[in-house]
Amino acid sequence: MSRMKRITLGLSAGALALGAGLGVTGMASAAETPSPSASASAESTGSTDGSTAGSAATDNGKRGGHKGGDRGQLAADLATKLGVEEAKVTEAIQAFREANKPAEGTARAEGTAPAENTRPDRSATDAALAKSLAESLGVEEPKVTAALEEIRAAGQAERAAALKTRLDQAVTDGKLTQAEADAVTKAVESGVIGGGGR
Repeated sequence: MSRMKRITLGLSAGALALGAGLGVTGMASAAETPSPSASASAESTGSTDGSTAGSAATDNGKRGGHKGGDRGQLAADLATKLGVEEAKVTEAIQAFREANKPAEGTARAEGTAPAENTRPDRSATDAALAKSLAESLGVEEPKVTAALEEIRAAGQAERAAALKTRLDQAVTDGKLTQAEADAVTKAVESGVIGGGGR
């Protein structure tokens, strides 16, 4: 194969991958965002730091919620799994978040870029949350850890199913080929683009 053909093929593949990524992003941002409701089914995305980050699938399969997710749903799910009152779980999560807020003096200067790797270690945050909740609620720490892991896994499964539904519809509508949809799925699963949880 000539050098020119290889360059052309490489550029075409890159443009195709970029187009598929932009197409999925466009579909996600074009979906209407419904108002949150108290009757919403388990929409927790499973972030165990109390801030259910990411998107939540609603009954109609469209992207719902907002960055920060539905913290009340995390408390409700934990209360159910742990057999304690939801109000106590909500209070314990809020106490954890308050205790783990960055100090005022540690905020970065305006106009500066965040330092590399400034996000707290997820496993350390998860362990600290489980320990804090166990102490606050009088529940064994392994039970809290297991409940948090189950909630996260359920949220990841919901997000994966919602993505698959959107991609299948895009293929059906002729907006993507099956190969493009498979490429997007692979990119999400490998963490190249967002949408599949952490």
